[in-house]
Amino acid sequence: MVRLPLTPAEVERGQRLGALLRRARAERSMLDVALNARVSPETLRKIETGRVATPAFPTIAAIADVLGLSLDAVWAEISQRERGEPAGADHHRRVSGLAS
Repeated sequence: MVRLPLTPAEVERGQRLGALLRRARAERSMLDVALNARVSPETLRKIETGRVATPAFPTIAAIADVLGLSLDAVWAEISQRERGEPAGADHHRRVSGLAS
């Protein structure tokens, strides 16, 4: 199977995801987080550095759970710049009933 090259937007989204996970991990060791999420430390390292820009959903869900991140928060953070909005703007519109 031939894999299509990632678009610049997908690469950027992967970089934002990696940055979010690094910030959420803070002082916790990569090994500790990876083992608790049941992924390899190398997988976590590749995601955090943006080398895996489109990781599998179960992988992100497991890492987010270990880090105490909601999947809504992860999605809001990684997709915000595609829409040109600050973080949380879409969530605020949905909560306030302004979303169409």
